[in-house]
Amino acid sequence: MVAFGKKLKERQIEEWQEYYINYKLMKKKVKQYANQIETGVLDHRNVLKDFSRMLDNQIEKIVLFLLEQQGILASRIAELNEQRDTLQDHPDISKITELREAYREVGRDLLKLLFFVEMNAIGFRKILKKFDKRFGYKFTDYYVKTRANHPYSQLQQVFKHVGLGAVVGAISRNLSDLQERQGSYLSIYDQPALPLQDPVVDSLKSAVDRLTHSTNLLNFLGQHALIMQEELPTAEEHADDQRYHFMSLLLNLANTFLYMINTYIIVPTADDYSMSLGAAATVCGIIIGSMAVAQIFSSVYFSAWSNKSYFRPLVFSSVVLFLGNVMYALAYDLNSISVLLIGRLFCGFGSARAVNRRYISDCVPLKIRMQASAGFVSASALGMACGPALAGLLQTKFKIYKITFNQETLPGWVMSIAWLIYLIWLWISFREPALETEVNCAPQESKAEGNDKLEKGLVQPLLLTAAENQQDIVEDQELDESEEAPEESCRPANSIGSAYRLLTPSVKVQLLIYFMLKYAMEILLSESSVITTYYFSWSTSTVSIFLACLGLTVLPVNVVVGSYVSNMFEDRQILMASEIMVLLGILFSFNVIIPYSVPQYVCSGLIMFVSAEVLEGVNLSLLSRVMSSRLSRGTYNGGLLSTEAGTIARVIADGTITLGGFLGQSKLLNVTLLPSLLICVASIIATCYTYNSLY
Repeated sequence: MVAFGKKLKERQIEEWQEYYINYKLMKKKVKQYANQIETGVLDHRNVLKDFSRMLDNQIEKIVLFLLEQQGILASRIAELNEQRDTLQDHPDISKITELREAYREVGRDLLKLLFFVEMNAIGFRKILKKFDKRFGYKFTDYYVKTRANHPYSQLQQVFKHVGLGAVVGAISRNLSDLQERQGSYLSIYDQPALPLQDPVVDSLKSAVDRLTHSTNLLNFLGQHALIMQEELPTAEEHADDQRYHFMSLLLNLANTFLYMINTYIIVPTADDYSMSLGAAATVCGIIIGSMAVAQIFSSVYFSAWSNKSYFRPLVFSSVVLFLGNVMYALAYDLNSISVLLIGRLFCGFGSARAVNRRYISDCVPLKIRMQASAGFVSASALGMACGPALAGLLQTKFKIYKITFNQETLPGWVMSIAWLIYLIWLWISFREPALETEVNCAPQESKAEGNDKLEKGLVQPLLLTAAENQQDIVEDQELDESEEAPEESCRPANSIGSAYRLLTPSVKVQLLIYFMLKYAMEILLSESSVITTYYFSWSTSTVSIFLACLGLTVLPVNVVVGSYVSNMFEDRQILMASEIMVLLGILFSFNVIIPYSVPQYVCSGLIMFVSAEVLEGVNLSLLSRVMSSRLSRGTYNGGLLSTEAGTIARVIADGTITLGGFLGQSKLLNVTLLPSLLICVASIIATCYTYNSLY
């Protein structure tokens, strides 16, 4: 992978070269400023003044050219509109076809302009960050705030691009009007949700969506899944279209849904099951956590296996989960807690969530990848709610021959049948995608290839909300603009250790937050049956309803946060507020007032769970934007790291419940909440320290 300066030079549109940011000059200026400050020729104040003036000149050059090109495109559209008006009076199929192609040609030229904005925005972000890092001064924050908020801001042209949006709208509307609609006279403004099947419009919409980097429910849910994308993708979208198969995607989402049901269906009855086998009620922590223990290892081998196949790992997952659930159900009649635990371990070894994420990341076309990612999150949330609810319905007892069916064993039998049906569906309907060819790290682009990339350029905002990515760190170590980074710098990490070394301090803080929220949620959910039975004498059905209600809050909370809250506040503000609310939920959960009441438990649990859900979405949204691009693919990817962090948190939480049981059920609640409190306080301190240093 080459440095950004060389990449910028290679990807520039030839006739527009003089209007791009002069990245090479500005980079040399930064080095020159550093030398002049060391020798005492200039002080910091003069450097800031000179560099600000240089940036202003560069932005003005770009914006004036941008406005000129927008005017040219607008004039061309106006001329085409006159031709369209003439054709309305005297329709001619051949001329209508020519006119549509002319509009498409304007659209393709607009794509060039969007790509022009993209490359310049990335260049400004990188040079500002390089300046801050070299001089230890928060110049980026000052510069963007003073320029963006000014009434005559030229920087807003890059951020808001209102003129470009108007041109996109004009092209889309006219192509829509020219398209055959079987007698309909409605425009795109009357039916905004109606898809316009035109590749140019799809490319424009994709480019504008990325350029605005707007936050909405779909983006929020998609980033919640932490399905990572590279900053400047090089894979061909046509290849993705060929690999994509809707039924295969649906099978991956069904796998996610069933696995989440499988995880939480035993929570309301795990304590009763352990007592039926002669163990203490708090052994439910080990029963629930044994699945997470196995998942720590299964996530790695499933992620590696998905490099070669998607079908075989899913078949293996279904078979292992079928066997694990059968063993879980038979443990009652065998009167063996060992068989019970082995069954749960088998279920953990069948966790194919890494495969599900990887399929969406690698095989789903970019234009619908966000929808698929949102589907992944929704399937997980619905499974989490359906698991306890299903357990509440299985309140019966009967025998067939010598096999017992009751509230403890029926979850195992029901899930084994579900996985058997899923296995048959998988075998019939899944289509194995073609293996992906290895990407060349330093491709030499032809001009035609460069034009193709205009339709899939990914724009990053001028300011990131958190730490630098690894590509920038490598670039900062260059001695000269033409110098290339090591070839390995664009390849995926090949071990957990190398993946860990790619994590910046802010990413480590995000993973700590993820660990904390998963720990707190697991404590709340896993010990709910024991705590509510001890304090309130709740039945299994009541516990199931409580847990199902908690699970049902996931999607509504994401709707509110993704559609409204995230548009009103910055992610880091929501992050901090959510951490504080989790802390308050934990504090209110402690048993310091006797007697411990149902309203206190339910309200504190609801505050903790909902706040943790908000925190998880925002945290993973930030994480997906600040992780190194090297962690977007390969076995040891960003999704695997976050999964491992969350799974280890669940294992430790379930182990804490079992260990706390040795002190007696009267002390279990406070003993298990204390580590949650300490980890939450530590994550808040780490967040404050990290963001104070960044902003």
